[in-house]
Amino acid sequence: MDPLATGVSRAAVWTGTGVEVRDVALPQEADVTLVRVRLATVCGSDLHTVAGRRGGPCPSVLGHEAVGEVVVAGAQRDIRVGDRVVWSVTSTCGACARCRSGRTAKCHAVRKVGHEPFDGDWPLSGGYAEHIALPAGVAVQRIPDTLDDKVAAPAACATATVMATLEAAGALPGQRVLIVGAGMLGVTAAAACTESGAKVAITDIDRARVLLAERFGAVPDSGGPVDVAIDFSGSAPATAAALNRLEVGGILVLAGAVLPGPPLSVDPEAVVRGWWTITGVHNYERHHLELAVDFLQRTRDAYPWASLVSDPVGLDAADSALTAAPLGALRASIAP
Repeated sequence: MDPLATGVSRAAVWTGTGVEVRDVALPQEADVTLVRVRLATVCGSDLHTVAGRRGGPCPSVLGHEAVGEVVVAGAQRDIRVGDRVVWSVTSTCGACARCRSGRTAKCHAVRKVGHEPFDGDWPLSGGYAEHIALPAGVAVQRIPDTLDDKVAAPAACATATVMATLEAAGALPGQRVLIVGAGMLGVTAAAACTESGAKVAITDIDRARVLLAERFGAVPDSGGPVDVAIDFSGSAPATAAALNRLEVGGILVLAGAVLPGPPLSVDPEAVVRGWWTITGVHNYERHHLELAVDFLQRTRDAYPWASLVSDPVGLDAADSALTAAPLGALRASIAP
């Protein structure tokens, strides 16, 4: 039966001890954009939540990397019913001092897709559901018909975050770039930095992931000075090692440290004498999502993007995608 006719959708709800598929009332607010989820990929942060390494509201509908089809356009401009879209991780107010300054990713009233309590006023906030409800503060981006769902879904987190890290890294043509961590973000960054004209090396404790990254423009790290280091590992020792390899004027971009961990020891004298820049990236801005979609469209034939995502399981098997590593891929996926 048509969920719109019944007013009810189904969602995989993380309870803290497992996943329960529950019926959820569809929202009726006029400004909410309702999207039927076609495919949701499983980000590492959701795996950390389920494993107990990362805190968050519970119960909740997880999932913040997804692609879907608009069934109610709500308040979104330039979006129509039937459009295939991706959407931002954040819902922002657009009015606070941070939003007005261009830092909407750190809005004072920020709410996050896939991170809200199920028993609150935004139960359908995550992608592991038949439908997701997107408030007016969420950026919604139409995607080309030529992008496969497996390629498009990671744009909403992994690819857009990579676009933000490249912006923080500055001009890249001819630069020696070290990427620390060869997960989904690291492999995506390898391709993006290579396309930008950089010479890209990558390191990871998992040799198989390094080999995979070679298909996306990187070479295995062999040591030596670098102009830019981008960390997606979140490992303090690995980050410290990268920092100490920076050339004069080098830039270190931190994007992987999103879990509690040991502090990073930094020698202020080395920073001063080296003219180093250390910066962080968390969430991303609306234009980074636009850049992500453009990048994936531009490189869709250059790199085997779809191979990074496993074939999807159904909503009733969502718990398996959240607890077991996908075979031969970097992302598990769910097709509600």
